[in-house]
Amino acid sequence: MRDTDRVLLDIQLDARPDLAVARARELAATGIAGLFTFEGPHDVFLPLAAAAAAGVETDLMTNVAIAMPRSPMHLANTAYDLQLMSSGRFRLGLGSQIKPHIEKRYGATWSPPAARMREIVLAVKAILGSWQDGTPLHFEGEHTRHTLMPPTFVPGPSPYGVPPVLLGALGPVMTRTAADVADGLLVMPFHSHQHFRTRTLPAVDEGLSRSGRRREDFSILPQAIVAMGRTSAEMEAAVAGVRGLLAFYGSTPAYVPVLEAEGWEGVQPELNRLSKTGDFGAMFELVTDEMLATLAVRGTPEECAAEIGRRFGDVAERVCCYFPGYEPPMGQIADLAGALRGM
Repeated sequence: MRDTDRVLLDIQLDARPDLAVARARELAATGIAGLFTFEGPHDVFLPLAAAAAAGVETDLMTNVAIAMPRSPMHLANTAYDLQLMSSGRFRLGLGSQIKPHIEKRYGATWSPPAARMREIVLAVKAILGSWQDGTPLHFEGEHTRHTLMPPTFVPGPSPYGVPPVLLGALGPVMTRTAADVADGLLVMPFHSHQHFRTRTLPAVDEGLSRSGRRREDFSILPQAIVAMGRTSAEMEAAVAGVRGLLAFYGSTPAYVPVLEAEGWEGVQPELNRLSKTGDFGAMFELVTDEMLATLAVRGTPEECAAEIGRRFGDVAERVCCYFPGYEPPMGQIADLAGALRGM
């Protein structure tokens, strides 16, 4: 258990790299604790580099960088440099992807993800540790091998130390892997209180037992899908955006365990069928108000903060919030950050 229920707020830096600095400054002015990027239509690292170079004084994190198509050496180099540029405020969040994306979008080689991600995390940490401590680099795994590190390519110890390496997970195997080898867990945004308490946290404890660590030694960063507003019009727009994202997540077979935890697994095949026919209106209608209240957080900034605190305040020091399909006023983001800090 944590000593305080105070929760810090991280917000997505959802801007093109050429617009990232202005957006980062706007969000930082609300009093949030950190900014994170998502592996979407733009490079996941460049907006953070732009913000760090411009002196934006928030924590910075990838959430997540897809790891399988990248070399652990490339990941370590980028993480080292962003840690340097941000004066020690960077966290490297890594994640896997499903087989079609790895093979057909990235043109890379897919393999069972938990074992592969375990190896990538360990390799990145071995490289960073070698640079920081001056120990010879020797990592040999099934998928990657790093045994050559001439002095020319060693950046030397960072004055800010090595950045934490976090791993995104939903299922028990990947969650156990994160707790075994990573510095923290990024809880996928599509989850419920029931799933988090009965499936995620027990898997975390199993992984920590393997590594000989305690909960206090490990960061848990939940992600919340938030429908926030103060007026009926604001709430209507927010709920519509959230309902659409929940329908998309719910149509994906990988997320059936979350629906199953609530007794809603029967809706997934129909959501999946409708997604293939393009009948998005019908998809959204299948997401009931009860599902929305369970799988997302809804209300005024103060109500959202209270619900986030109820769900995560005893186990998490910070939370990553998404506002899908709508943009809340900056003042409401400030109110949410303030309410979470003041809990």
